[in-house]
Amino acid sequence: RLPLDCLLLLHKCIDLSGKMFTFPQQTSTTEVRFTTQRQDMRAVTVCLRSFTDLKREHSLFSLALPTGANGFLIIKSAQSDAFDIWVREQHVKIEAQDFKLNMWQSICATWDASSGLIQLWLNGKPSSKKYTSSGHSINGPMIIVLGQDSYGGGFDTKQSFVGMMEDVHMWDYTLSPCEIQGYMDEHYYPEGNVLNWNSVEFQSVGRVLIEEKLRACN
Repeated sequence: RLPLDCLLLLHKCIDLSGKMFTFPQQTSTTEVRFTTQRQDMRAVTVCLRSFTDLKREHSLFSLALPTGANGFLIIKSAQSDAFDIWVREQHVKIEAQDFKLNMWQSICATWDASSGLIQLWLNGKPSSKKYTSSGHSINGPMIIVLGQDSYGGGFDTKQSFVGMMEDVHMWDYTLSPCEIQGYMDEHYYPEGNVLNWNSVEFQSVGRVLIEEKLRACN
């Protein structure tokens, strides 16, 4: 287990397969920040797995731009069955979701600029599609953060993530339903071409642990 306590660490081309990030406490400083050279995306798919006991609102994934914090943001709402998704500062609420505490949850979200439609998948079940923002891409220098939800600092403790997270991938296109189902079932799926959990460059700040992925005992 590698403790990353109250300091900035840079990791280049790390294979995190079989690993998870553990965020063990509520803070306004702890974060994992990914590096990407992409500065223009007309579609997005983000998939991740999270485990938490938080009943309050918390950030699961944040892509921020210098022009605004909410380039592409996945927030678990304080409402027990809801998520808040932001695209280019436009917000929709996804409701009637069977989110469970203290269990691994597989989450994917997709968006396409041509239609403006966003869809959430939770543990293999798709949500109703909703309109957010269309006609323009997500563009500019991108900062991608786990654990917090703002561009370059100024974090809100009450929106911080506490728990474990793994298998974070991001694509610059919308995955097909079959590909998303493959991710949900932990079977075959294409690796992310923007963020690939099996080969990532990232910075960590504060008390974050890189631990072995939890597996069922034989």
